[in-house]
Parts: sequence; C-alpha cells; structure tokens
Amino acid sequence: MILIADGGSTKADWVLLKETGEELLRTRTAGLNPAVFDEGLLVKRIQENSDLATYKNKITRVYFYGAGCGTEKAALLLKLIFESFFVNALVDVKEDTFAATYAVTTNPGIVCILGTGSNSCYFDGKNVDVRIASLGYVLMDEASGNYFGKKLIRDYYYHKMPKDIAKQFEEQFDIDADTIKRNVYKKENPNTYLAHFAEFIFKNERNVYFNKVLHKGIKDFFKNKIFPYKESENVPVHFVGSIAYFAQDIIKDVARFYMIELGNIVRRPIDGLIDYHRKKIKLEKL
Repeated sequence: MILIADGGSTKADWVLLKETGEELLRTRTAGLNPAVFDEGLLVKRIQENSDLATYKNKITRVYFYGAGCGTEKAALLLKLIFESFFVNALVDVKEDTFAATYAVTTNPGIVCILGTGSNSCYFDGKNVDVRIASLGYVLMDEASGNYFGKKLIRDYYYHKMPKDIAKQFEEQFDIDADTIKRNVYKKENPNTYLAHFAEFIFKNERNVYFNKVLHKGIKDFFKNKIFPYKESENVPVHFVGSIAYFAQDIIKDVARFYMIELGNIVRRPIDGLIDYHRKKIKLEKL
C-alpha cells in the first residue's frame, strides 16, 4: 500500500492507495510542520489517527510533502518519526513546494503556496528549484494566513481598521490583549492561531479595507517571492492553497498589473498528488 500526504501547519491530508493505484482511504491529522512543532507533538498527532494506525503495518511506501520540510534536519526528523510508526515502509519526505508543483503543472512554471504560510519555487519541467529559503511566519510568509492575521490584529490595535469593521472584528474574535499575547508567545501553534484571524476577510462581505489589505499582501508576495525568479517573465505562475483560492480575484488583478501570466489556482493539492503517484505506479510497472 502507498500512503501520500500533503501536510501544512494547520492540517495534513492523507490518502492511502492500493498497489494498483485504487484509492482505499482518505484521512486527516493536525498539522505536522517540523519547523514549528516539537518531536513529541509530531509523534502524538500521528499516533492519534486511528485510520493510520489500522493500516500502518501494511503500508510499504510513504510520500510526505510538508511545510517546514525544506531543510535536511527538519525532513530527517519527520522521516525518522514516520519510519518508527510505519515500520514496513520506505519513507520519502519533501518540502510542500513539490506537492504544489505536482498538483498544478507538468510544464515549466513558477509555483506558489498561499496557505497558513507561503512559499514559491521554479519548476523546469523536471526539477523543483527553491531559491529563496523560507524563514517562516515571523520573518517571511507574505500573503499567507498568518501574515493577514497579524495585519488585522495590528490594524485593530493601531486604530487603522474602520470603526464598523473593528466592531465586527470584536464580535467574531477574542481580541483581548492578554489572550493574543498568550497564544502568540506562550502556546503552541502561534502561526496557525494567527492564520485563523484571516478568515475574517473571507467570511465577510468584501469592502475597500479588505481589498486594500489583500492587494498589499499579494503585491508584497509578488515582489519578494516571484520577481526574484527571472523565469517569471516567460512562464506561467501557479498558486496553491486556501488563501490563494479565496483571494484569486486579487491575485488576478495583481498579475495583470505586473503583466504576469497566471496559471492554475488550486485550493488543495492532494488530488493532483494522487494523479501524479498513479502515473508513477504505472511507469514502475512497465
């Protein structure tokens, strides 16, 4: 059996395939970002899933594509955890940009992730090239969920948020200063906590303020995570992730403004990953 996973900081989607490529199971765990969560929590989140526990000894290959797996140390940590759980499996751990790429294109292009975090890479048709290291939610992650969450909180406390919108914000979230500081500085998953505030933009009617916030974030992402790839002048730019999906009208506006060719926008890459690995299974049988 072959197990495929697309993992972020908020959640990880898992699909179990038979050796024939037929889908047997879909399940979900909490996020498994090794750059954010410690080893104990990562192990706990895997062990808590009863679906994975049921089949763990029958699985022969594990392909995990995850946020925070861009360094050798982080990828190795998850690989060892998976090998100790899926005892009969060969394990392959790659950065989430690989999953995004396999989900949206087989041709050269720039592939971007806008979810809880954000990232980008260049795909030449065969290889994935990540030229800008991701330093996570504190230093980078432009246009991500946590980026917009931080923006909303700052605007609220700096009184830059329009009064009617600020009132809605108060009604929908606990924005007590002590609560925010406790979640950001003392509790686990601060990036996920910040990202949940971004829902406010997409669950309410779009207005001038929200559009301004989104345009600023998306433009920053283009400047910092797309323009450094000179290939962006000649190849399409694809997007993957919930933020990309819900902000696709803004992405289209910004792409037109910068005269960038826009490619596919996909909310969840897992279905594209399944197709990729089914093709891989067929090729291995030839």
